[in-house]
Amino acid sequence: MPKLKPSRDIQPVTEFRANTARYIEQVQRTGEPVILTQHGRSAVVLLDVESYEGMIEELELLRDVREAEREVAAGGGISHAAAARKLRAHLKR
Repeated sequence: MPKLKPSRDIQPVTEFRANTARYIEQVQRTGEPVILTQHGRSAVVLLDVESYEGMIEELELLRDVREAEREVAAGGGISHAAAARKLRAHLKR
């Protein structure tokens, strides 16, 4: 993700309300998030749908990898050779 530019990417929610269409267009055009503040504190992040979906897909993949690592550490899993045999047997069906 590109470096955050506070003058452009951090805005009060009141400014967002007054210029919603402009901020949505900015996020869609740049692909960069906008952080909205309330009472001087970060409140929400506005992302374009493609960036959001990409983050969710990456998070799901990382969770799968972490789970697989836990299973292997606990003694689960099979050798590469055994996996290859199972795969070949399955593909012959």
